[in-house]
Amino acid sequence: MTVRTGLSRRQALLSAAALPLAAALPGRASAGAEKQGMSVPTFKRFTLGEFEVTTLLAGTRAVENPHDIFGLNVGAEEFAAASDAAFLPSDVVQFFFTPTLVNTGGSLILFDTGLNPEGITTALAAAGHSPDQIDTVVITHMHGDHIGGLMGEGGATFANASFVTGATEHNHWMGAGNETFDAKVRPLNERFSFLDDGGQVAPGVTALAAHGHTPGHMAYRIESGGKALIVIADAANHPVWSLARPDWEVKFDMDKAMAAATRKSLFGMIAADRLPFIGYHMPFPATGFIEAAGEGFRYVPTSYQLMLG
Repeated sequence: MTVRTGLSRRQALLSAAALPLAAALPGRASAGAEKQGMSVPTFKRFTLGEFEVTTLLAGTRAVENPHDIFGLNVGAEEFAAASDAAFLPSDVVQFFFTPTLVNTGGSLILFDTGLNPEGITTALAAAGHSPDQIDTVVITHMHGDHIGGLMGEGGATFANASFVTGATEHNHWMGAGNETFDAKVRPLNERFSFLDDGGQVAPGVTALAAHGHTPGHMAYRIESGGKALIVIADAANHPVWSLARPDWEVKFDMDKAMAAATRKSLFGMIAADRLPFIGYHMPFPATGFIEAAGEGFRYVPTSYQLMLG
């Protein structure tokens, strides 16, 4: 049997004729389209019963040497192995700062304010809101990346809002001599009201004690029309190095043993009740579910579940 590998004269002529046409096709020009840069979304909106919930990306940044922050009580090899198993680099982490906006129909409630006024107002504007529309600002705890957006050079960011925080949390920082608290919160003290575990910000918005990260750190249960979710704030600061490893110590947890106990109890409840949650430092849009996994938990990012109402 003879196998012919060459082109016939007719085939060769056809191929040659096609070359000028191919060179003229779109995408074959020598100068490509200008690169647009990485896209970063700033808000994600969904419904929860009769409520409308929006997560707002008020800032994001890369931080090197995350083992200096997470897993302080484990060795470098264990930290690297856990990172590699989750397809994460162990030498850098991307931080997200995600306040939550809840529109109950009667009021517009903002949970935390980001690092600075510019970040939160930009995210609000992208979502179709202005700072003067906010009725209530809830501060889950008084770390700078949560209170930073309260005040700027122009004064108070949320001119028409009242403010709510945990009584234990506020009492602690009042005597802490903290520069950021003194600049951002103290000038607004007369506009604050205080609650404890089980206190209500508004119907369907209930405080949950989640202490340890700070002395009075609060999570919140948001509930409407038979649907519920949990705003965990900083109960976990990372989906793997904190949520999945609840016993790993985190630099920013003021009481590390209590913070670990809170992670186990809070995430255990969320997993058992199969509730969605919003985590301030989870990868944007910061929404997910939690599954019990061995001695820890597995973070399950949302896909389309929250689009279904």
